[in-house]
Amino acid sequence: MRKMNLRIIVAVLIIGLLTALTAGCIHDGGKDGIGGVIQTALDSGGDLKKFNSTDELIEFLKEAGRTGYPYYYRGSGGVIEEITSIPEAPVPVATPSFVEKASTGETYATDYSRTNIQVEGVDEADFVKNDGKYIYIISQKRLVIIDAYPPENATIVSDVEIEGTPVDMYVNGDRLALFSREYDEIEAIPPYDYMPRPQRREMTHLHIYDISDREKPEQIEDLATSGCYYQSRMIGDYIYFVTRETPLYYGDFVELPVIKPLVGNALNPDIYYFGNPEDSYTFTMVASVDIKDPDELNARTFLMGYSNTLYVSANSIYITYQKHLPYRYSEVLQKERFNEVILPHLPEDVQDKIRDIQKDESLSSYEQWERISEVLERMYNGMDEDEKRRLIDEIEEAVREWENKIEAEMRKTVIHKIRIDGGNIEYEGRGEVEGYPLNQFSMDEYQGYFRIATTTSFWNRDRGYVEYNNLYVLDEKMEVVGELKRIAENERIYSTRFMGDRLYMVTFKRTDPLFVIDLSDPENPVVLGKLKIPGFSDYLHPYDERHIIGIGKETEESSWGGVSIDGLKLALFDVSDPEHPKEVDKVVIGERGTDSEALVDHKAFLFDRKRNLLVIPVREVVDDRVYGPWEVWQGAYVFNLTIEDGFTLRGKITHFEGEDKWYWHSPAAVRRSLYMDDVLYTISERCIKMNDLSTLHEINEVELPIDEKTYYPIR
Repeated sequence: MRKMNLRIIVAVLIIGLLTALTAGCIHDGGKDGIGGVIQTALDSGGDLKKFNSTDELIEFLKEAGRTGYPYYYRGSGGVIEEITSIPEAPVPVATPSFVEKASTGETYATDYSRTNIQVEGVDEADFVKNDGKYIYIISQKRLVIIDAYPPENATIVSDVEIEGTPVDMYVNGDRLALFSREYDEIEAIPPYDYMPRPQRREMTHLHIYDISDREKPEQIEDLATSGCYYQSRMIGDYIYFVTRETPLYYGDFVELPVIKPLVGNALNPDIYYFGNPEDSYTFTMVASVDIKDPDELNARTFLMGYSNTLYVSANSIYITYQKHLPYRYSEVLQKERFNEVILPHLPEDVQDKIRDIQKDESLSSYEQWERISEVLERMYNGMDEDEKRRLIDEIEEAVREWENKIEAEMRKTVIHKIRIDGGNIEYEGRGEVEGYPLNQFSMDEYQGYFRIATTTSFWNRDRGYVEYNNLYVLDEKMEVVGELKRIAENERIYSTRFMGDRLYMVTFKRTDPLFVIDLSDPENPVVLGKLKIPGFSDYLHPYDERHIIGIGKETEESSWGGVSIDGLKLALFDVSDPEHPKEVDKVVIGERGTDSEALVDHKAFLFDRKRNLLVIPVREVVDDRVYGPWEVWQGAYVFNLTIEDGFTLRGKITHFEGEDKWYWHSPAAVRRSLYMDDVLYTISERCIKMNDLSTLHEINEVELPIDEKTYYPIR
């Protein structure tokens, strides 16, 4: 009976040791790491290769085990065609989007705000743009142009219906480019079928308009690109945009990435791939077009993991995604763990017997493990209880350490660097770092180096939650040359901002540590100082070189020892002494539940230092009673902001009527703000209001043509 019980105990322990780790683990190939097949699979080299035919692509997808959903092929012949290359040209200097007054005889503002962007000279698309006279807005499925200056005469001058779902746009002089998500429907004969069948495919349409006559915008191009619109940037006259699409194929037919211009033949960009395996694949197309001359078109498609964070400098696009190995590698990894971690802790004679069994090629893997199990059972039967417990504890501790290391390694981010120059698109290289970036502000390019801040988090085998943060510096070859790891353990990144050779980083769990990190020596980043205060910041914005604005939430200790999140918090930090950063002023708006679109979208944040102006949209919870609906106010808070006086409320603007005050999200909620000269414009889905910047006295209001019955607050 004792032997049977021991058999059960040993079986449970060994099975537990062999099955605790799941698929997708990664390792960097260090001398004490995984070897053999796993290390090869995880090799970050992954040289860039190009598919020379559709057959090669299909075979690659089959080999990768990527089945997808049955989807019929619509191509003409299945051959991947190459887009004609564009002559090289220098990147133009980004210029303000405005029409020269002298050429129109119209009245334009001498000063006006623009979209809040991350990188100077790299414009970001938004659903609202202005050029100092006209406001361009996507209103549901319409492009609306408002003659907004002077405000007393503001009126809608054109209203264009857009097919599909419009999302983002740019304005550049007399050109307007608008992205929409659509489904193209065509009829095609499926493989080996006998009649045409209706088929749908998600497409991104880039509509380019000549708006020299604002009353009659004329569409001059409609580029239909396969895949879902992801992100875009405009540098000078060139728009760079990214679409994503899951590879779908049926039998020996595959849907190739395609670009269809309004006039002319459809084009299939070259498709590139990498040697390393992924759990799943996505066609990521990077394309460029000259907004002034849409015939200048360039594109490349990369078969990679599903990208979820993108950063663009004046010279490069950085596309990142989380790396995952196919499930089939989990079994190999379990064997590696047994051989590298468990086996070395066993008595030498037992190790020798097990290795002899493993060398016997006449045995199947199942037969090998049966015999190894017998060896282990005899070993344990020859031990007393104390010896068995010591050995089991020793093995479990080694496995725990190894699994924690592997769990951290499997949380890796792949970074692809793509060079852009005057519309040209060239792949430059890739790198890998541990952890995941939060958003585009977690990344930066400065003096030839790429910097990225990440958070690593996972559950270990003891059901404990491990979390910490990292900073990496990569050179032009995308090799890590400097790093800081395990910053603020048991916390995660809430916001970051790179400013020259400094990184300002906010983490949070119970209090808000603002870290000041020195990057003047890229190979040796150093934490200079940190400030711990209640609350946290979701977005950081430079006030000047020595001060930073933060917007997030206030917190306080709860009666049960935890942390409760309260109202919206604005903070001004003094970082002139990097070793001792200070919070010099703060303001808290509303009760718990108070929110702002600026927390998740920096384009909702309006700040102008020369005007001491800060405007943010707010959904303010006025009454957070436990029972009954909250009383909510929605609108824009308008502040004066100076170093000397901090935040001073100028006033508040709302688009609400009395009956709307209970709305959680409403078409009357202010989402954007901008100024032209001394006029503040606040924009909701319902209307645009114009107020005097000094007094906030209302000047005018323009209603927008929306159907509130079909209103969707999430764009």
